[in-house]
Amino acid sequence: MTTEDTMMNPAIESLMGHTGSKFSLVTLSARRAREINSYFNQLGDGLGNMVPPQVSSTARKPLSISFEEIAAGKIQLVAKTIEEVLAENEAAIAAEQQAELDAMQDSTTEQAAE
Repeated sequence: MTTEDTMMNPAIESLMGHTGSKFSLVTLSARRAREINSYFNQLGDGLGNMVPPQVSSTARKPLSISFEEIAAGKIQLVAKTIEEVLAENEAAIAAEQQAELDAMQDSTTEQAAE
């Protein structure tokens, strides 16, 4: 088997061993790249609620840093079951409905006070 020299380091083929498929690799690396980008954007604000890059890298692009983190085993894909996803969706819908009810009650209370 011959290996071709590519511009990307680490190579995609080596990263696929960490995720199992190209689609999982793309999803994981894109999500992590967004987190890294958010981290760099909020540095000046002093918020500190984002996870910094987990590897020392000379790369400047968030996607390249996320690929290096995957290659180093610092981040991993955690698969959720259908039941977990459905439960999260139901909880989000319930929270949204509760927020709408609270907003309606607040506006009714304000109108009654006038």
